[in-house]
Amino acid sequence: MDADTPLLSSSPVGGRNLTYGLLDALGRAIVTGHYDARVFPTEADLAKQHGVSRSVTREAVKMLTAKGLLTARPRKGTTVQRPAHWNLFDADVLRWLLERTFSLELLRQFTELRIAIEPAAAALAARAADAAGVALIQAGYRRMEAAENGEDDPLEADIAFHVAILAASANPFYVQFRDVVETALRTSIRFTNRFKGRTASLPQHREVLTAIEARDPHAARDGMVALITDVMTLIDEAGKSG
Repeated sequence: MDADTPLLSSSPVGGRNLTYGLLDALGRAIVTGHYDARVFPTEADLAKQHGVSRSVTREAVKMLTAKGLLTARPRKGTTVQRPAHWNLFDADVLRWLLERTFSLELLRQFTELRIAIEPAAAALAARAADAAGVALIQAGYRRMEAAENGEDDPLEADIAFHVAILAASANPFYVQFRDVVETALRTSIRFTNRFKGRTASLPQHREVLTAIEARDPHAARDGMVALITDVMTLIDEAGKSG
């Protein structure tokens, strides 16, 4: 893609839609490396390239700056930030990360975060989940069973199960990790399917659910640790073979 080629193929009607369209195009371009060896354009150049107003461009750049992707300094203009500065808990940034070339290191980092978060959330769910929370986890597991029979989407069913556990933890801070866990699962499942053609283990997920139903936080934690550790083992094997 040429540096001067507009990244927006079409622009929806409406100021805010134009802003978010530009935000999405520029954010994706930054995260996937389009500007790694290029100077980030000025607001005037961006407006011209994408056929939008300066106010739309300015707003999109502000939003990207708030997400940590850009920084603006006097006399230096706007520049792309290093990935260490990106807000990796931002839903848009996570979505754009999925569009990058697959990285085993990124998957390892996602999995390390999951193993720090999800076992604790499972233990909390075993202690604090109300009937509705447990029912949501059960519904996620039933979707996984249906997916085994080709009656549901395996990825979406797996995500539903894990996200339901975060919600059932009754801790709003754990619930806020929903987007991170969902993105990690999308990356993880894409990897495990490609590396070993393997789908999620129903017995392992059933163990976690059973522990939560039994109000056994230790078993719930251990079950989730075992489940995610299996992914880490695959990552290690892939790293050695690569």
